[in-house]
Amino acid sequence: MTSHTTPAGPEAGPAGPRAARRRLIRELLLVAGFFTVYKAGRLLSTDRTGEAFRNAERIWDAERALRLPGEGAVQRLLLHGDALVHTANTYYAVVHFPATALFLIWLYVRRPAHYLWTRRVLAVLTGAALVLHLAFPLAPPRMLEAARLIDTGQVYGPTVYRAAPDADTLANQFAAMPSLHFGWALMLALGVIAATRPPSPAGRAPSRWRLLWLLHPLLTLLVIVGTANHYWLDAVVAAALLGVALLLVPRPRAAGPGTYPGTDSDTDTDSGTDSAADAAAGELPDRQSAAAAVGAGQ
Repeated sequence: MTSHTTPAGPEAGPAGPRAARRRLIRELLLVAGFFTVYKAGRLLSTDRTGEAFRNAERIWDAERALRLPGEGAVQRLLLHGDALVHTANTYYAVVHFPATALFLIWLYVRRPAHYLWTRRVLAVLTGAALVLHLAFPLAPPRMLEAARLIDTGQVYGPTVYRAAPDADTLANQFAAMPSLHFGWALMLALGVIAATRPPSPAGRAPSRWRLLWLLHPLLTLLVIVGTANHYWLDAVVAAALLGVALLLVPRPRAAGPGTYPGTDSDTDTDSGTDSAADAAAGELPDRQSAAAAVGAGQ
């Protein structure tokens, strides 16, 4: 996905409301279009059930060989109370997209240069994730018999998935690796930390309170693992892909709140030009027996 910004030029003067609307419409179309392509692409591997479960067994064995803690250790913590596990399911279902959308809106309005940087990083991350989803279909741990985990969404609610993966036409439940829940949450935290860092000449050290934003990806990690929607390695791969994206996409220059995408001050530090390229988004157990059935991670 490629987008070019055209500077207004010295003689054009400040951009008017019409130009601002065009920029906003363009950004909405770019983000919506890329997300639509991503969602449609994920559905291409929904019929590879056997391969997805074989890959799940490989990932489970690899985690045990690496001596990673069992996902069941986190799930048992959630199962101490219905309210806790219900909160985790709700967090998984409703925080992911709204938090990312609000983050991008805030950047667009307050930190336009960082908005462009973040959009490009998320595009690279999501595009790479789509390739991996298609190349390596993976059943989540809640479906793997060896994991002995429960589907907390189906048992306690709420859930965004249907009980039968083959009948789910809205989501590909075999796209566990990488976890974009974690990847996007980590980018959100890093993006806010970067966008709120004061310029060096200001003579004051950046506030350490900004680092509290890292609690968001940490909480997201515990939720995706505890609800048995992802393996630890799903988050590890997401973090690695994000690291590659951050290396590929140049960091923005410091820009004031009044600089918007598409104006002549919106340029990339690596090119020195006015063009920017975007890189290619059964039966259920009852609740009493559910907690006793969790045995992974011992």
